Amino acid sequence: MTKTGVSRRGAIATLGFGALGALSLRPAPASAAEPVLGDDGLYQLDWYLQSFLDLKEDLEGATAKGKRFAHDVHMRDPAIESYIRDNFEIVHLNHIGAREVTDFGGGKLSEKAFAQAYGIRFTPSLQFFPESADGLAAKKPQDREVARMPGLLEPPEFLAMFKYVRENGYQSMPFTDWLKRPV
Repeated sequence: MTKTGVSRRGAIATLGFGALGALSLRPAPASAAEPVLGDDGLYQLDWYLQSFLDLKEDLEGATAKGKRFAHDVHMRDPAIESYIRDNFEIVHLNHIGAREVTDFGGGKLSEKAFAQAYGIRFTPSLQFFPESADGLAAKKPQDREVARMPGLLEPPEFLAMFKYVRENGYQSMPFTDWLKRPV
């Protein structure tokens, strides 16, 4: 599997699990949803996955819905939000947080320890994972990702990264080449 041409260093807003296939039956929003400041000081969108932070379970659930799985921080453009909302399950983690996350191998880590294990050093960062949890437990944390978006790309590239993952572009070329291909 070819990794993206993007640096592996990043923070912990992860976008990642899901499967290809069916689109959501939710209508596209007329405008981007307004983020709400949570008790933890992080902004959340109402359609983010309400998760028990068991990543293997979240990945399997996203795949069953025909979506990819991820963690995220930035989505204000209605077209971008609609695409991501219809094709991904988003779990929002705090790279310095204390909530307990169950990693793919069943180990339990705080959000902060999870971020450290995956080499996440700043936000925002988006992690993208494969469509299946099969074999992930045996891999090193960063080798579990199919792509990572370290930092915030400009809107066209931001959306392109989601399409790259959704269409399994990482299996045939680095993200930098994906961006150069004719659309």
